[in-house]
Amino acid sequence: MHPWATELEKLIRSAGEAVLDVYHSAFAVTTKEDRTPLTLADQRSHAVLAEGLRRIAADIPVLSEEGAHLPYEERRSWRRFWLVDPLDGTKEFIKRNGEFTINVALIEDGRPVLGLVLVPDQDRLFIGDVHNGCVEKNRDGVRPLRIQAPDPSKPFVVVATRSHPTADMEAFFRHLPPHERLPRGSALKFCAVASGEAHCYPRFGPTWEWDTGAGHAVVEAAGGVVVDPQGRPLSYNKPDLVNGYFLVGPSLAWMEAAGVLAAASKALAA
Repeated sequence: MHPWATELEKLIRSAGEAVLDVYHSAFAVTTKEDRTPLTLADQRSHAVLAEGLRRIAADIPVLSEEGAHLPYEERRSWRRFWLVDPLDGTKEFIKRNGEFTINVALIEDGRPVLGLVLVPDQDRLFIGDVHNGCVEKNRDGVRPLRIQAPDPSKPFVVVATRSHPTADMEAFFRHLPPHERLPRGSALKFCAVASGEAHCYPRFGPTWEWDTGAGHAVVEAAGGVVVDPQGRPLSYNKPDLVNGYFLVGPSLAWMEAAGVLAAASKALAA
C-alpha cells in the first residue's frame, strides 16, 4: 500500500470517532447556503482531517467540502491535492441509518491515486491504491478486493442512490435489462461495487468532486472503472467542481455487453 496509508488510516479513524460522538448524541441540524444539511459532525470531522493532513504532508493543499472553496485561478496549478468529504451522506446520518462515510482521496494530475472510505457506524474501511490494489478492513480482519464481472445468466445488481432520485435515473432503469436494485447512501455505493455486493453504480444527478474522489480510487484499485456516459474517465480539479453524470462498473467492455451504456444513451436521449 501507499507509504501514507497507515497514517491516513489512523487519521480517518480519529475523524470517525469524532463523527460517532455526535451521532450518538442529540445533535442539531442547520442548513448551508446551498440548502444542504450541516451538523456538528461535519465540522468536527473536517477539523480533525484538515489538521492531520497538514501534519502528514504540509506541502499538499486540502480541498474539503467544509473548508474554503478556492477559485480555480488559485488551484489550477495544483499537481496534487487532498480531496475530502468529512461526512458524506449527511442525510443518512440524520436518518440514523448508518449509511454515511468519511472520504479522503489523494489526487494527482487530475486523477485519484489513493482513496480511503470509512463507514464509521459499520466499522468498515476501504483503502484503494491504484498502483497496489484495494482492501477492506472490518471486524473480521482484512480482505483484498478485486472486481469480478457477474454471471451473465443471472440479473446483475445495480446499486442506486437512496436519497437523491432523479427523472433521468428512473429513465435509465426503465431501459436497463433485467436487474436487481440495491439502495445505498453516500460513497457506500462505490464500495458496494468494489466489494462485489453490486456490479454497477449509475449516477444521473449532481455530485461534487469530494463526493466521488475516494470512492473512485477504491473502485479503480479494485479493477473497475468510473466513467461518464460516453465512456470517458472522470477528471478532478475542474474549473467547476460539480461532476457530470457517471457510471461505475467492472469494465467498459462489460457495461457495453450488459446494456448499461445503451440504457444510459437512451435515457439521456429521451
